[in-house]
Amino acid sequence: MPKRLTNTKVKARQLQNVLYLAAKEHPRRRFHALYDKVYREDVLWEAWKQVKASGGSGGVDGVTLHYISQEYGAEHFVDELANKLRSGTYLPQPARRKEIPKPDGKTRPLGIPIIADRVVQMATKIVMEPVFEADFKDFSYGFRPKRSAHDAIRHIRRAVKKGVYWVLDIDIRGYFDNIPHDKLMQLVEQRISDRRVLKLIRQWLKAGFVEDDQFHKTEIGSPQGGVISPLLANIYLNYLDTIWEKKFTETGTMVRYADDLVILCKTKEQARRAIDVLKAVLGRLELEINKEKSKVIHLWGAEEGFDFLGMHHRKIPKKLKGSREVHVLRSYPSRKAMKRMRARVKEVTEPRSRLYWTMNQMIQELNPKIQGWKNYYGFDVFATKFLNKIDWYIRKRLTLYWNKKRNRSHKQSQSRQAAAMAERAGLKKLAG
Repeated sequence: MPKRLTNTKVKARQLQNVLYLAAKEHPRRRFHALYDKVYREDVLWEAWKQVKASGGSGGVDGVTLHYISQEYGAEHFVDELANKLRSGTYLPQPARRKEIPKPDGKTRPLGIPIIADRVVQMATKIVMEPVFEADFKDFSYGFRPKRSAHDAIRHIRRAVKKGVYWVLDIDIRGYFDNIPHDKLMQLVEQRISDRRVLKLIRQWLKAGFVEDDQFHKTEIGSPQGGVISPLLANIYLNYLDTIWEKKFTETGTMVRYADDLVILCKTKEQARRAIDVLKAVLGRLELEINKEKSKVIHLWGAEEGFDFLGMHHRKIPKKLKGSREVHVLRSYPSRKAMKRMRARVKEVTEPRSRLYWTMNQMIQELNPKIQGWKNYYGFDVFATKFLNKIDWYIRKRLTLYWNKKRNRSHKQSQSRQAAAMAERAGLKKLAG
């Protein structure tokens, strides 16, 4: 990498700070000179580095990250993109459509743009994001810098401590697939007036996708998989956030993570009113509540709980001194999350081709997943007993693998030997 490009992250961050402060100071300002910053050398190079770090396969043109890095040359690739953007000859390609399995047996469509489009989208996101970050609300957490799912859960806990007894668990039906392009662009244009940036966004929305060698137009929706899509999705739902903050904060506390949201209310009447408000505002956005997946929970005692961000949240009794008992909100892996975790363990340990692996190889494959789960689901100490179940399942699957490897007829015999081998290979644990 040339020396002039070694501190691109710092330069890009400086640009973002300037844009954020300008947007924060002038809430009604529309930015008209952003396009030249998209193809700025440091911004475009930083975009390439982030896309490369994220990994992933190539798009419809077959060009991969490995090919660009090892054969074509990253500097040549980035310079070529900059020239196309500068001259106005850049043209997005359709995304490659891939169906991703969901826990309920259904699939969700994922659009995989070509590498060049991912880099330009990332560069545009670097430039656009700070402008809209100045407007986004404190109770919005999804796909935002320096914010996480754990932060959203902490927000819920703070609200519950203040006396929340009713929870609206809301699912928006097919959110990403049903965002109307014209209304989305109206919201983008409230902050951006640069015609060339607006043209880029429209081109990505209309680029279409290829599935089974057939091209399909996209007249509605923001494809999941595009680098710019999460930002556009937040811009669209910020309309809901803004109305709620201005007029309905007394009705309940909203906590939103992308298109997943809960509203925490003190009374049943507030919960009913919140439903009516959501229906009305989402109707203006041409969206609707998924009645099958949305529900109202009475958060009293340990009778009911709700799933949010892969965890189940429920008030659990806790003994205090003097035989006094209080109910404290606890968070632990949901049933769906536990099922997914077991499925991922089985996916690693089941293939017969891996019977040729050593125990060390198997543990090297499992450990990053175990650490990732622990980092996320170990958020609450109450989750320990659930994580213990997965630890037990991992040992069970490793014993099965070990006995198959040695052609033993009893699948779960010599479990201690398999456990000892796994421990010596450095197997991590979720609990403890």
